[in-house]
Amino acid sequence: MLELLLGLAQEPEAMDPAVNFWDRLVRGEDPGALFRALLLTFVGIPALMGFSRWVRGWVGKKYTPQQGMVAAKAVLYTGVLLIVISVLHQLEFSLAPLLGAAGIVGIAVGFASQTSVSNVISGFFLIGERPFEVDDVVQVGDTVGRVLSIDTLSVKLRTFDNRFVRIPNETIIKSQVTTITRFPIRRLDLNVGVAYKEDVARVRKLLLEVVERNPRALMEPAPAVFFDGYGDSALELRLAVWATRENFITLKNSLLEQIKNRFDEEGVEIPFPHRTLYTGVVTDPFPVRVVPEPPASDPDEAPDPSPDPDEPPAGEGAGPTLGSGPAPKTDPASESPPLSEPLPDDDPTGR
Repeated sequence: MLELLLGLAQEPEAMDPAVNFWDRLVRGEDPGALFRALLLTFVGIPALMGFSRWVRGWVGKKYTPQQGMVAAKAVLYTGVLLIVISVLHQLEFSLAPLLGAAGIVGIAVGFASQTSVSNVISGFFLIGERPFEVDDVVQVGDTVGRVLSIDTLSVKLRTFDNRFVRIPNETIIKSQVTTITRFPIRRLDLNVGVAYKEDVARVRKLLLEVVERNPRALMEPAPAVFFDGYGDSALELRLAVWATRENFITLKNSLLEQIKNRFDEEGVEIPFPHRTLYTGVVTDPFPVRVVPEPPASDPDEAPDPSPDPDEPPAGEGAGPTLGSGPAPKTDPASESPPLSEPLPDDDPTGR
Protein backbone atom coordinates (compact mmCIF):
# COMPACT_ATOMS: atom_id res chain seq x y z
CA MET A 1 0.00 0.00 0.00
CA LEU A 2 2.89 2.33 0.82
CA GLU A 3 4.43 1.73 -2.59
CA LEU A 4 1.13 2.55 -4.29
CA LEU A 5 0.83 5.83 -2.43
CA LEU A 6 4.40 6.71 -3.32
CA GLY A 7 3.67 5.98 -6.97
CA LEU A 8 0.65 8.27 -6.95
CA ALA A 9 2.73 11.02 -5.42
CA GLN A 10 5.21 11.00 -8.29
CA GLU A 11 5.27 13.71 -10.95
CA PRO A 12 2.90 13.30 -13.94
CA GLU A 13 5.85 13.43 -16.35
CA ALA A 14 7.45 10.42 -14.70
CA MET A 15 4.20 8.46 -14.60
CA ASP A 16 3.00 8.81 -18.21
CA PRO A 17 5.20 9.88 -21.16
CA ALA A 18 2.09 10.65 -23.22
CA VAL A 19 0.97 13.22 -20.64
CA ASN A 20 4.44 14.75 -20.75
CA PHE A 21 4.22 14.95 -24.56
CA TRP A 22 0.82 16.62 -24.59
CA ASP A 23 1.95 19.09 -21.94
CA ARG A 24 4.92 20.07 -24.10
CA LEU A 25 2.65 20.25 -27.16
CA VAL A 26 0.22 22.60 -25.41
CA ARG A 27 3.10 24.79 -24.26
CA GLY A 28 4.42 24.86 -27.84
CA GLU A 29 7.72 23.18 -27.00
CA ASP A 30 7.47 20.29 -29.56
CA PRO A 31 5.39 21.28 -32.63
CA GLY A 32 7.48 19.13 -34.97
CA ALA A 33 6.00 15.85 -33.71
CA LEU A 34 2.45 16.98 -34.42
CA PHE A 35 3.47 18.21 -37.87
CA ARG A 36 5.07 14.86 -38.69
CA ALA A 37 1.96 12.98 -37.52
CA LEU A 38 -0.31 15.15 -39.67
CA LEU A 39 2.03 14.78 -42.63
CA LEU A 40 1.96 10.99 -42.35
CA THR A 41 -1.82 11.01 -42.12
CA PHE A 42 -2.83 13.44 -44.87
CA VAL A 43 -0.03 12.68 -47.31
CA GLY A 44 0.77 9.05 -46.60
CA ILE A 45 -2.77 7.66 -46.89
CA PRO A 46 -3.59 9.24 -50.31
CA ALA A 47 -0.16 8.20 -51.61
CA LEU A 48 -0.76 4.69 -50.32
CA MET A 49 -4.16 4.46 -52.04
CA GLY A 50 -2.66 5.60 -55.34
CA PHE A 51 0.13 3.07 -55.06
CA SER A 52 -2.39 0.35 -54.25
CA ARG A 53 -4.38 1.13 -57.43
CA TRP A 54 -1.21 1.04 -59.50
CA VAL A 55 -0.27 -2.36 -58.04
CA ARG A 56 -3.74 -3.69 -58.85
CA GLY A 57 -3.53 -2.58 -62.47
CA TRP A 58 -0.01 -3.85 -63.01
CA VAL A 59 -0.54 -7.25 -61.39
CA GLY A 60 -3.95 -7.60 -63.07
CA LYS A 61 -2.46 -7.04 -66.53
CA LYS A 62 0.50 -9.32 -65.95
CA TYR A 63 -1.40 -12.13 -64.22
CA THR A 64 -5.15 -12.10 -63.52
CA PRO A 65 -7.59 -9.42 -62.26
CA GLN A 66 -8.22 -11.47 -59.12
CA GLN A 67 -4.51 -11.60 -58.26
CA GLY A 68 -4.28 -7.88 -58.89
CA MET A 69 -7.14 -7.25 -56.46
CA VAL A 70 -5.54 -9.44 -53.78
CA ALA A 71 -2.15 -7.75 -54.19
CA ALA A 72 -3.72 -4.27 -53.98
CA LYS A 73 -5.58 -5.11 -50.77
CA ALA A 74 -2.46 -6.60 -49.21
CA VAL A 75 -0.48 -3.43 -49.99
CA LEU A 76 -3.29 -1.18 -48.72
CA TYR A 77 -3.86 -2.98 -45.42
CA THR A 78 -0.13 -3.29 -44.70
CA GLY A 79 0.49 0.36 -45.48
CA VAL A 80 -2.39 1.58 -43.30
CA LEU A 81 -1.07 -0.48 -40.39
CA LEU A 82 2.43 1.00 -40.78
CA ILE A 83 1.07 4.54 -40.97
CA VAL A 84 -1.00 4.07 -37.81
CA ILE A 85 2.03 2.72 -35.93
CA SER A 86 4.21 5.58 -37.14
CA VAL A 87 1.65 8.20 -36.15
CA LEU A 88 1.32 6.72 -32.66
CA HIS A 89 5.10 6.64 -32.36
CA GLN A 90 5.35 10.31 -33.32
CA LEU A 91 2.75 11.15 -30.69
CA GLU A 92 4.77 9.11 -28.15
CA PHE A 93 2.04 6.58 -27.48
CA SER A 94 3.15 3.28 -26.00
CA LEU A 95 1.99 0.30 -28.11
CA ALA A 96 2.20 -2.26 -25.30
CA PRO A 97 -1.07 -1.20 -23.59
CA LEU A 98 -2.79 -0.91 -26.96
CA LEU A 99 -1.73 -4.41 -27.97
CA GLY A 100 -2.94 -5.81 -24.67
CA ALA A 101 -6.29 -4.08 -25.00
CA ALA A 102 -6.53 -5.19 -28.61
CA GLY A 103 -6.01 -8.80 -27.54
CA ILE A 104 -8.80 -8.63 -24.97
CA VAL A 105 -11.15 -6.86 -27.39
CA GLY A 106 -10.26 -9.34 -30.12
CA ILE A 107 -11.28 -12.30 -27.98
CA ALA A 108 -14.63 -10.69 -27.13
CA VAL A 109 -15.29 -9.71 -30.74
CA GLY A 110 -14.31 -13.19 -31.92
CA PHE A 111 -16.97 -14.84 -29.76
CA ALA A 112 -19.57 -12.26 -30.79
CA SER A 113 -18.89 -12.45 -34.53
CA GLN A 114 -18.39 -16.11 -35.32
CA THR A 115 -20.25 -15.75 -38.66
CA SER A 116 -17.95 -12.96 -39.81
CA VAL A 117 -14.87 -14.95 -38.81
CA SER A 118 -16.21 -17.94 -40.74
CA ASN A 119 -16.73 -15.73 -43.80
CA VAL A 120 -13.17 -14.40 -43.52
CA ILE A 121 -11.71 -17.91 -43.34
CA SER A 122 -13.91 -19.01 -46.25
CA GLY A 123 -12.66 -16.01 -48.22
CA PHE A 124 -9.07 -17.15 -47.74
CA PHE A 125 -10.05 -20.59 -49.06
CA LEU A 126 -11.73 -19.03 -52.13
CA ILE A 127 -8.69 -16.88 -52.85
CA GLY A 128 -6.34 -19.83 -52.46
CA GLU A 129 -8.43 -22.42 -54.30
CA ARG A 130 -9.59 -20.04 -57.07
CA PRO A 131 -12.73 -21.87 -58.26
CA PHE A 132 -13.60 -18.69 -60.17
CA GLU A 133 -12.06 -15.30 -60.81
CA VAL A 134 -13.19 -11.75 -61.40
CA ASP A 135 -15.25 -11.36 -64.63
CA ASP A 136 -16.24 -15.04 -64.63
CA VAL A 137 -19.93 -15.96 -64.98
CA VAL A 138 -20.97 -18.25 -62.13
CA GLN A 139 -24.16 -19.85 -60.89
CA VAL A 140 -24.76 -20.18 -57.15
CA GLY A 141 -28.12 -21.81 -56.50
CA ASP A 142 -30.65 -19.96 -58.65
CA THR A 143 -28.45 -16.87 -59.06
CA VAL A 144 -26.42 -16.41 -62.25
CA GLY A 145 -24.16 -13.39 -62.68
CA ARG A 146 -20.74 -11.99 -63.42
CA VAL A 147 -18.22 -11.78 -60.57
CA LEU A 148 -17.38 -8.20 -59.63
CA SER A 149 -15.10 -8.85 -56.66
CA ILE A 150 -13.99 -11.55 -54.23
CA ASP A 151 -13.61 -9.96 -50.80
CA THR A 152 -12.76 -11.35 -47.39
CA LEU A 153 -16.41 -11.44 -46.30
CA SER A 154 -18.44 -11.93 -49.48
CA VAL A 155 -18.50 -12.25 -53.25
CA LYS A 156 -20.24 -9.58 -55.30
CA LEU A 157 -22.12 -10.52 -58.47
CA ARG A 158 -23.93 -8.53 -61.14
CA THR A 159 -26.78 -10.42 -62.77
CA PHE A 160 -27.67 -10.10 -66.44
CA ASP A 161 -30.71 -7.97 -65.59
CA ASN A 162 -28.31 -5.53 -63.85
CA ARG A 163 -28.94 -6.44 -60.22
CA PHE A 164 -26.25 -6.42 -57.52
CA VAL A 165 -26.06 -9.62 -55.46
CA ARG A 166 -23.87 -10.13 -52.39
CA ILE A 167 -23.24 -13.74 -51.37
CA PRO A 168 -21.35 -14.53 -48.12
CA ASN A 169 -18.22 -16.60 -48.56
CA GLU A 170 -19.48 -19.23 -46.13
CA THR A 171 -22.55 -19.78 -48.33
CA ILE A 172 -20.38 -20.26 -51.41
CA ILE A 173 -18.13 -22.75 -49.63
CA LYS A 174 -21.18 -24.82 -48.58
CA SER A 175 -23.03 -24.59 -51.92
CA GLN A 176 -22.52 -26.00 -55.38
CA VAL A 177 -20.92 -23.37 -57.59
CA THR A 178 -20.91 -23.67 -61.38
CA THR A 179 -18.35 -21.58 -63.27
CA ILE A 180 -19.94 -21.15 -66.69
CA THR A 181 -17.04 -19.32 -68.34
CA ARG A 182 -14.25 -21.45 -66.89
CA PHE A 183 -13.21 -22.89 -70.27
CA PRO A 184 -12.84 -21.05 -73.59
CA ILE A 185 -15.46 -23.10 -75.49
CA ARG A 186 -18.89 -24.48 -74.56
CA ARG A 187 -21.30 -26.96 -76.10
CA LEU A 188 -24.80 -25.84 -77.04
CA ASP A 189 -27.55 -28.49 -76.90
CA LEU A 190 -30.76 -27.73 -78.82
CA ASN A 191 -33.77 -30.05 -78.50
CA VAL A 192 -35.62 -30.38 -81.81
CA GLY A 193 -38.87 -32.31 -82.26
CA VAL A 194 -40.23 -33.44 -85.65
CA ALA A 195 -43.35 -35.34 -86.64
CA TYR A 196 -43.39 -39.13 -86.75
CA LYS A 197 -43.85 -39.10 -90.53
CA GLU A 198 -40.50 -37.37 -91.10
CA ASP A 199 -37.34 -39.17 -92.19
CA VAL A 200 -34.80 -38.99 -89.38
CA ALA A 201 -31.80 -39.21 -91.72
CA ARG A 202 -33.12 -36.32 -93.81
CA VAL A 203 -33.78 -34.19 -90.74
CA ARG A 204 -30.26 -34.92 -89.44
CA LYS A 205 -28.78 -33.81 -92.75
CA LEU A 206 -30.78 -30.57 -92.73
CA LEU A 207 -29.66 -29.73 -89.18
CA LEU A 208 -26.00 -30.28 -89.98
CA GLU A 209 -26.33 -28.09 -93.09
CA VAL A 210 -27.78 -25.29 -90.98
CA VAL A 211 -24.84 -25.57 -88.57
CA GLU A 212 -22.26 -25.53 -91.36
CA ARG A 213 -23.70 -22.29 -92.74
CA ASN A 214 -23.49 -20.52 -89.38
CA PRO A 215 -20.15 -18.70 -89.02
CA ARG A 216 -20.29 -18.74 -85.19
CA ALA A 217 -20.43 -22.54 -84.92
CA LEU A 218 -17.16 -24.41 -84.45
CA MET A 219 -16.38 -27.34 -86.71
CA GLU A 220 -13.85 -28.74 -84.25
CA PRO A 221 -15.15 -30.42 -82.16
CA ALA A 222 -17.55 -31.51 -84.87
CA PRO A 223 -21.29 -30.93 -84.42
CA ALA A 224 -23.54 -33.97 -83.94
CA VAL A 225 -27.23 -34.88 -83.96
CA PHE A 226 -28.50 -37.43 -81.41
CA PHE A 227 -31.79 -39.34 -81.52
CA ASP A 228 -32.96 -39.12 -77.90
CA GLY A 229 -36.17 -41.11 -78.22
CA TYR A 230 -39.88 -41.18 -78.99
CA GLY A 231 -41.86 -38.38 -77.41
CA ASP A 232 -45.58 -38.08 -76.83
CA SER A 233 -46.15 -36.36 -80.16
CA ALA A 234 -42.72 -36.04 -81.82
CA LEU A 235 -39.42 -37.70 -82.58
CA GLU A 236 -36.98 -36.10 -80.15
CA LEU A 237 -33.61 -35.08 -81.63
CA ARG A 238 -30.77 -33.16 -79.97
CA LEU A 239 -28.35 -30.94 -81.88
CA ALA A 240 -24.95 -30.52 -80.16
CA VAL A 241 -22.82 -27.60 -81.41
CA TRP A 242 -19.63 -26.13 -79.96
CA ALA A 243 -19.01 -22.38 -79.74
CA THR A 244 -16.72 -19.94 -78.00
CA ARG A 245 -18.03 -18.60 -74.71
CA GLU A 246 -18.30 -15.10 -76.20
CA ASN A 247 -20.58 -16.30 -79.05
CA PHE A 248 -22.66 -18.78 -77.06
CA ILE A 249 -25.86 -16.73 -76.70
CA THR A 250 -25.63 -15.30 -80.21
CA LEU A 251 -25.19 -18.77 -81.70
CA LYS A 252 -28.19 -20.12 -79.81
CA ASN A 253 -30.53 -17.37 -81.03
CA SER A 254 -29.36 -17.59 -84.65
CA LEU A 255 -29.60 -21.40 -84.82
CA LEU A 256 -33.13 -21.48 -83.47
CA GLU A 257 -34.27 -19.00 -86.11
CA GLN A 258 -32.38 -20.69 -88.96
CA ILE A 259 -33.70 -24.16 -88.09
CA LYS A 260 -37.29 -22.91 -88.13
CA ASN A 261 -36.83 -21.20 -91.50
CA ARG A 262 -35.12 -24.24 -93.05
CA PHE A 263 -37.82 -26.63 -91.83
CA ASP A 264 -40.49 -24.38 -93.33
CA GLU A 265 -38.66 -24.37 -96.67
CA GLU A 266 -38.27 -28.16 -96.71
CA GLY A 267 -41.77 -28.91 -95.43
CA VAL A 268 -40.57 -30.55 -92.20
CA GLU A 269 -43.32 -30.50 -89.60
CA ILE A 270 -42.62 -29.40 -86.03
CA PRO A 271 -45.58 -30.97 -84.20
CA PHE A 272 -47.45 -29.84 -81.16
CA PRO A 273 -48.82 -32.14 -78.44
CA HIS A 274 -51.86 -34.29 -79.41
CA ARG A 275 -54.40 -35.91 -77.09
CA THR A 276 -56.68 -38.87 -77.93
CA LEU A 277 -59.76 -39.63 -75.81
CA TYR A 278 -60.41 -43.35 -75.26
CA THR A 279 -62.72 -44.96 -72.73
CA GLY A 280 -61.07 -48.38 -72.46
CA VAL A 281 -60.70 -51.78 -74.14
CA VAL A 282 -64.35 -52.79 -73.76
CA THR A 283 -66.11 -49.82 -75.28
CA ASP A 284 -65.46 -48.13 -78.58
CA PRO A 285 -63.69 -44.83 -78.80
CA PHE A 286 -65.79 -41.72 -78.54
CA PRO A 287 -67.27 -40.83 -81.95
CA VAL A 288 -66.35 -37.31 -82.87
CA ARG A 289 -68.32 -35.48 -85.58
CA VAL A 290 -67.63 -31.95 -86.65
CA VAL A 291 -70.89 -30.02 -86.96
CA PRO A 292 -70.88 -26.63 -88.71
CA GLU A 293 -72.04 -23.79 -86.57
CA PRO A 294 -75.52 -22.51 -87.63
CA PRO A 295 -75.68 -18.92 -88.82
CA ALA A 296 -76.68 -16.44 -86.19
CA SER A 297 -80.28 -15.20 -86.54
CA ASP A 298 -80.93 -11.52 -87.10
CA PRO A 299 -82.99 -10.11 -84.20
CA ASP A 300 -84.47 -7.44 -86.51
CA GLU A 301 -85.78 -10.01 -89.00
CA ALA A 302 -89.51 -10.79 -88.55
CA PRO A 303 -90.62 -14.42 -88.42
CA ASP A 304 -92.15 -15.96 -91.54
CA PRO A 305 -95.97 -15.96 -91.17
CA SER A 306 -96.51 -18.69 -93.79
CA PRO A 307 -97.40 -22.02 -92.18
CA ASP A 308 -95.20 -25.02 -92.48
CA PRO A 309 -96.83 -27.61 -94.83
CA ASP A 310 -95.55 -30.46 -92.66
CA GLU A 311 -96.99 -28.93 -89.47
CA PRO A 312 -100.56 -30.14 -88.70
CA PRO A 313 -103.32 -27.53 -88.44
CA ALA A 314 -104.18 -26.11 -85.12
CA GLY A 315 -106.41 -28.45 -83.14
CA GLU A 316 -105.35 -31.62 -85.02
CA GLY A 317 -102.94 -33.97 -83.41
CA ALA A 318 -102.13 -31.48 -80.73
CA GLY A 319 -103.14 -31.34 -77.13
CA PRO A 320 -105.38 -28.65 -75.79
CA THR A 321 -103.89 -25.41 -74.82
CA LEU A 322 -104.97 -23.07 -72.10
CA GLY A 323 -107.36 -20.37 -73.32
CA SER A 324 -107.63 -21.58 -76.94
CA GLY A 325 -109.42 -24.31 -78.95
CA PRO A 326 -112.68 -26.17 -78.14
CA ALA A 327 -113.39 -27.52 -74.70
CA PRO A 328 -112.61 -31.22 -74.23
CA LYS A 329 -115.51 -33.68 -74.55
CA THR A 330 -116.57 -35.64 -71.48
CA ASP A 331 -118.71 -38.77 -70.93
CA PRO A 332 -122.24 -37.88 -69.76
CA ALA A 333 -122.49 -41.07 -67.71
CA SER A 334 -119.47 -40.15 -65.71
CA GLU A 335 -120.83 -36.77 -64.82
CA SER A 336 -122.40 -36.38 -61.37
CA PRO A 337 -125.55 -34.29 -61.01
CA PRO A 338 -125.19 -30.92 -59.54
CA LEU A 339 -125.91 -30.52 -55.89
CA SER A 340 -128.71 -28.03 -56.56
CA GLU A 341 -130.70 -30.47 -58.77
CA PRO A 342 -133.76 -32.13 -56.96
CA LEU A 343 -133.77 -35.85 -56.43
CA PRO A 344 -136.29 -37.96 -58.49
CA ASP A 345 -139.60 -39.07 -56.95
CA ASP A 346 -138.84 -42.80 -57.05
CA ASP A 347 -135.74 -42.48 -54.90
CA PRO A 348 -135.63 -45.72 -52.79
CA THR A 349 -134.24 -43.92 -49.88
CA GLY A 350 -137.45 -42.02 -49.34
CA ARG A 351 -135.67 -38.74 -49.11
